[in-house]
Order: sequence, then C-alpha cells, then structure tokens
Amino acid sequence: MALRDTGIGTSLDLTADVVGLARALVDVHSVSHGEEALADAVEQALRGCGHLEVIRRGNTVVARTDLGRSERVVLAGHLDTVPVNGNFPGRFDEEAGVLHGLGSVDMKGGDAVILHLAATMPAPTRDVTYVLYDAEEVAEEHNGLRHLAASDPDLLAADFAVLMEPSNAGVEAGCQGTLRVEVRTAGERAHSARSWRGSNAIHAASEILNRLAAYEPRKPVIDGLEYHEGLNAVRISGGVAGNVVPDECVVEVNHRFAPDRSTDEAEAFVRDFFAGYDCTLTDLAPGALPGLDRPAAKEFVEATGGQVAPKFGWTDVSRFSALGVPAVNYGPGDPLLAHKADERVDVEEIRTCERVLRAWLSA
Repeated sequence: MALRDTGIGTSLDLTADVVGLARALVDVHSVSHGEEALADAVEQALRGCGHLEVIRRGNTVVARTDLGRSERVVLAGHLDTVPVNGNFPGRFDEEAGVLHGLGSVDMKGGDAVILHLAATMPAPTRDVTYVLYDAEEVAEEHNGLRHLAASDPDLLAADFAVLMEPSNAGVEAGCQGTLRVEVRTAGERAHSARSWRGSNAIHAASEILNRLAAYEPRKPVIDGLEYHEGLNAVRISGGVAGNVVPDECVVEVNHRFAPDRSTDEAEAFVRDFFAGYDCTLTDLAPGALPGLDRPAAKEFVEATGGQVAPKFGWTDVSRFSALGVPAVNYGPGDPLLAHKADERVDVEEIRTCERVLRAWLSA
C-alpha cells in the first residue's frame, strides 16, 4: 500500500509502485488552500530519504540531492486540485488500465513520478531538485512557486527544469502568455417601459462582440513549433434589475498570446483591438519561449523520443523562463481531461514518464 492512516496523519510510501502512489495522492484531499495535509505527508515521506535535503516553505516542499554533479535539473509539480466534482476519492478501472479521480491528470500522476524518483534514485547522474508546491489552480498571487522564487530563488537555480503538467507523456515546449481585460460600455438608466428615455449599455456592446467574432488568430512558428493565439469573450455582465435599462456593460476578454510577444506587446495589441472603448487590464502573465536550442533541452527531447509540441495553455514553465532556466512541460495525462468530473489518466502514461525520467537521470 502506498498510503496508510497512522492515526496522526497520512503516511506515504514513496518506494511503492508508482501507480499505487498516484492513487494514494489522489485519495488525499488537497483542493487549493487546503493542501496542508498532503504537504505534511510529502514532507514526512521525503525526510525519510537520507540522501535528500528537505526544505519547506508554507505548503511547498523542496527536496534536493547535493552530489556535486556538473548539472542540476528541477522536477516540479503542484499539489493542489480544483474543487471536488463528484470525483473524490479516486478509483481504478483495472481492466481499462485507468485511474479515475480528482487530480489524477492535473497533476497527481506527475507528482507520483516526482516523489517515486526522489525516493528511489539516491545517486542520479545529475543533481536534482524536486519541488512540490501549492496554490497553482487559483489566483497567481497565491502560487507557491511564485512565492518560492521570491523568497528562495537559489532553490530553483538549475540548468533545466521539467514541469510535470499533463502532456500525454510527450514534451510540450514553452507556453503561451495570458492576459484578461474588461471592456466597458456606458449608457443611461431608464425604466424599461420608457426605454427611449435611456441608453442601453448592453446593446452598445454588440460591436465589441462583432470585433471578437471577426478576429483572425495569429499563428507564429517558433523553434519549428506553430503556436495558435486566441482572443475570446469569457464573461459578460450588465444590468441591475429586470425593468431597468442598463447603464453599464462589461465584457471580460481573455487573450492567449504566443511567447514571441512580450507582455507589453500583447497589452498594446489588445488595447488597439478595442480602440474607442474603456479597457481595463485585470490579469497578465508572460509566455515562455521553447528554448529548444539549449543543450539541456536538446538532451531531454532526445531522451523522450524527439517529438515536441507547443504548449497552448499557460503553465509555470513561464516562471522558470523568467529565472533564466529553460523548461518544458512533460507529464502523464490528457490535458483536455483536467478539471473534468470524469478526470482520468492512463496508468501506462504514468509508468512511461517514470521510466523515461529514470533513464534520463541515469544516463
């Protein structure tokens, strides 16, 4: 068994079968801001590994080898999940070879690989920093990796990093940036029975939606990978009552931009796109270039079979890039199943990632 209740908390056996360990992690509740029990179990288990130095910051746990190797790499994953949606605890479908449950894809299958390697590889050919952090699934201000980069940047110093976000056990390089804006229209309130005495702000937003419907996405090719930008209305609000002409309408828009654009360039594009409207920036995070020309990245890609795809979503690869550490996404699970009620991961992908990373850290 990879998990047992000791009476004083959850105990994890990191040397157990990696799939069983993944199931054990899924069965520990760790919705964002509630990761303490899982962080406690991870810390306790890692402190039982005599070859590792273990550091804890809040609910982020870091374990490191210090073997004097010529290269250091980071393996990182987040401990938190989105809220429960009828999918906790987990369950195995042994016939199909599938682990179902909250976080199985995003990203406790990857966490299991990280922890299993940390416990069972006392002498890798590269020094390794294993990072298990909290609060990735919520607002950026809470992100445990962000806080670690601010408080202890030396703990993230490395030649290369692998973020074990789900990628179907294939390498996804870089990531797109993301920003959100609120685009506003103004009107004048009036009783809906005498609507001509006012000005309807929701009606005035039609041109905003028309511009979005006509948007043609940019598809730049970077390091041989084609990225695909997006600009979408994700929320619209307005009105105060069922019999009042609304005096304000807000269209929230999310822009996913390729990593060859800076945050300033992306913001300038969006403001120009909505020229003539009140446009308020509410969220902004840079992308990360693939960095496939870096020697460490090339070696990793070769070790995983040589196939690389672009990462369309934003991930914490961006944080490593900002620190000057080339990084890729590589982990078990289909990212399209993340956050779904029927979240599930093919257990063979967990085993594949464990096997590939073990071979890479042994070469």
